[in-house]
This record gives sequence, structure tokens and C-alpha cells, in this order.
Amino acid sequence: MELRHLRYFVAVAEEENVSKAALKLHVSQPGLSRQVRDLEAELGFLLLERTAKSVRLTDAGRAFLTEARAVLQRADEAVNTARAVANGARGELHIGYAPSLTARMLPPALRAFQAELPNLAVKLHDLSTEEMLAGLRAGKLQMALLVRPTTAMLRGLRFEELNRDALRLAVAPKHPLARRRTVTLAEAAREPFIAYSRKEYPEYHEMLAAIFATTKDKPRIVEEQDGVSSLIAAVEAGGGVALIPESLSCLAGARLRLMPLSPEPEPLAVGAAWAKDGLVPASEQFLNCAKQAAQVKP
Repeated sequence: MELRHLRYFVAVAEEENVSKAALKLHVSQPGLSRQVRDLEAELGFLLLERTAKSVRLTDAGRAFLTEARAVLQRADEAVNTARAVANGARGELHIGYAPSLTARMLPPALRAFQAELPNLAVKLHDLSTEEMLAGLRAGKLQMALLVRPTTAMLRGLRFEELNRDALRLAVAPKHPLARRRTVTLAEAAREPFIAYSRKEYPEYHEMLAAIFATTKDKPRIVEEQDGVSSLIAAVEAGGGVALIPESLSCLAGARLRLMPLSPEPEPLAVGAAWAKDGLVPASEQFLNCAKQAAQVKP
């Protein structure tokens, strides 16, 4: 028994006429009659009582019609669900992200995306750059929002820049530098620094080294933190200063002062990365929402 047998039987039962059912299904009348008879032969009982001009359901046929409709509906639902998952309209979308870089962009992107695809759950994963890239390659993540990795790190992946985030020196509100309009790199280098963990964020330490390459004094790291919340708390407590993206001001608020640096370092290129074989429609939709959110000025 195949689904087509059920579809043919249901059409004949609803039309109560083989010729009309054949027209509806775009099949030949003899072929349709044969398929229904094959179904009856397999079941071992009659589903239809036939006359010269019409057909009528037997008692067994009426019972079978109800079940046949349910089976066909369930089969259609299974196909639609599978197709939606394949196209990314249902299920889950796993996104890796760096909180310090996406604090301003991510919330509006999520709101816009969920308004367009309410049946798809977005699962966010706070990961280091290396973990995000590994997750993309392993298929555990569909996209990652992060600072532009090096060409070597992007092997097998694609990256699209969404915006540029200026770097600022974060200091406690009562720090002497908080009264300044700008801070030179040389002045910043003489302060004790709080940084992200070197093990999990080696690119952050490479960035620090590159920015202060021209200064006589180099940043002296006194604390390493494993996340943005602990870094903000450590700077607020007066343990040192930190180099952070300007967008982090929406999380830090009045707890920190973000000071412009002179000369101003190259801003961070923040964007989306994904597997080189392309994006499913849902991932592409999320990318569009992230692009729009990144263009909105605070």
C-alpha cells in the first residue's frame, strides 16, 4: 500500500464518481479504477459499491476514509515540517557571539529576526573566537558574530563585515584619567591593565601588542578575566584599565568612563562568519537582520 493509493481512494470517495476524481487528479479513469481495486484487493474487503454512474462507500469504506484522510494529513505535515527545517524556517539556529562586540547590535537583530520567523528558536553561544570557528567547521554553529579573524583562521569559512567599533580606554569613574578628554597611548601604557584570558582570547593580546608597538612602555597586565561582566567589574573596582570596544558602553553604563585614545587605534572590524558551503535561508535572514541592526546609530 502506497500513499498514492490512499489519495486516489479519498478523491473517488469525495467525488462519488470515478470520472470526476480522475479529472481532479489528472490521471486516466481506467488507471484510477485499477489503483482503487488494487487497494481493495490488498485490504481484503470492498471500500466502494459501484454502479454505472456513481460509487458509494461501504461501511468499511466510511471507516477507512476517516483513517486515510488522517494518514494523508500527517504525511503532508511531515513533509512540510521537514521542508521547513531544511529551509531553516523551523527548528533551531545556533549562533556564536562575542558579548563585548555585539552588545548593541544583537538585541535588535534578534527582535527583528524573531518577528519574521517566530517558529525558529535562536540559541546563542558565548564563545571565544577559536571556539566559534571550530563550531562553524564542525556544523555545530550556523553563524558566528565576531571580530574579523586572520586569513589563516578563516580557512574554509566566509566572513562579512557588518560594522566598525572604535576602541576606547575603560577607566573607573574616579580614576584620574576619567577627567581627561583624551588619553595618549603612552599615558595608557603606564597604567596597570586588565585583559581577557590569554588562553581563551589570544587575539586580544595580539591586538594589545600591535596597538602599543610604538610606545616605549608596554601594557602591564595585572589581571585576566574570562568574560565581559567580570572585566567591567574589575575596572570599576579600580584594579586597572582596559581596552574595550565603544559599543560596550551600553552594558557598562555609568560604571565606567570610556576614553578616546590618541592616536586613535584602528577600529575593530566586526562581522559574521559562516561555513563556505553557504547559508540556509534562515541563516541568511538572520544575517540581513544583523546588517540592519549594525547600521543603526546609538
